[in-house]
Amino acid sequence: MNIIEAMKERRSVRNFDGNGITGEQRRELLKAVEEAYDPFGGNVTIRLKKFDLKGGYKPSTYGMINGAEEFFLLGMGDDEASALSAGFRFEQVVLKAWEMGLGTCWIAGTFKGSSFEKGENWPDGEELKVVCPVGEAKKPSMMEKFTRFTLGSKNRKSFDTLFFSDSFHAPVSDDNQFHEALEMLRLSPSSTNSQPWRALVSDNTVHFYYKPKSRISALDTAIGMCQFWETERFNGKSGKFHKVSDAPKAPEDWKYLYSYTRE
Repeated sequence: MNIIEAMKERRSVRNFDGNGITGEQRRELLKAVEEAYDPFGGNVTIRLKKFDLKGGYKPSTYGMINGAEEFFLLGMGDDEASALSAGFRFEQVVLKAWEMGLGTCWIAGTFKGSSFEKGENWPDGEELKVVCPVGEAKKPSMMEKFTRFTLGSKNRKSFDTLFFSDSFHAPVSDDNQFHEALEMLRLSPSSTNSQPWRALVSDNTVHFYYKPKSRISALDTAIGMCQFWETERFNGKSGKFHKVSDAPKAPEDWKYLYSYTRE
């Protein structure tokens, strides 16, 4: 499985087989954490922690995670750069896990932190904001199927309502050089399937915006930006993320984040 296939096929997994992961899988995942690229410089700490299910541990998630022994814990700062770094870095790990045959599920803000926080100390300015189970997927339960249905995780906004070329009134053409990368962004996961990301293509630059829908909309957009970047990299292209002071003025309810220029 290559990275494009992983982005197209990956789904959130909430029902696990209860067997945990192997030592080799753990090493591969921690290597992915260590090597994850971060163009934003935020404060993020990513840990992988094992819990004793047989000892009666029940994670304080929203009641939808079953059979997971291993959880990633993401401590992060309370600023935009940290949100971007967390989303961008950790999505690389999530995709690596899927390529390895392991399921995951981003959980941000819908869990009680107490059981995950026990014994954990975070660097100054960081606090636990995201957890993510990882392991072998079990056949989806009826509750998981219902959750996927209610969240509409298979439903995505149409391409031409999210991405524009030269102006915010013209859609990106099918033959545009960034079309595939933007399509992979469109397929990205987001909290409650909110899909806050927007983009404007101008020559060899893509300007990224988001439409705030929750306190983690910037993090969600960074997940999509990661999938955009992974597609560029897969296709042998390179580019640089940077801020511009004169980003094209977007609709009032959109917020500019970053730009990407292909080198």
